[in-house]
Amino acid sequence: MLERVRDVSALLGRIGVAVVFLAHGLQKWDNGVGATADMFAGMGVPLPTVAALFTIAVEVLGSIAFLLGLALPLVGLGYAVVGIGAILTVHLDNGLTGQGGYELVLVLALAGLALGFNGGRLALDHVLFTRRRRAPEVQPA
Repeated sequence: MLERVRDVSALLGRIGVAVVFLAHGLQKWDNGVGATADMFAGMGVPLPTVAALFTIAVEVLGSIAFLLGLALPLVGLGYAVVGIGAILTVHLDNGLTGQGGYELVLVLALAGLALGFNGGRLALDHVLFTRRRRAPEVQPA
């Protein structure tokens, strides 16, 4: 029973984190890579076009994979990188709390990282990879 609760909790956490990252990624997608890169350049982000492509890929494609439970550790690391980048370039000067603070970005990045490595059994990663590793060994007769 407790395992089911853990798995459902991990799934709900993945859904919550992925929906927020996906919403931000779709905004950047709608603006286009060029406009996103220009925005990043204005904030002093190095290699703004590369950063824009990476951020859009993580926030859109990564979020879809996160919802499905696919490549969870990779997406979790991507979320952490995007979150740290956002904190350092946009939110740090505003402090932890208050208008423009980094508390939400920090929580999302770390929750994504944690769920990336603890995504539960209701994930494609578990179905595709864990079951093969735990297959019972055939004993000679």
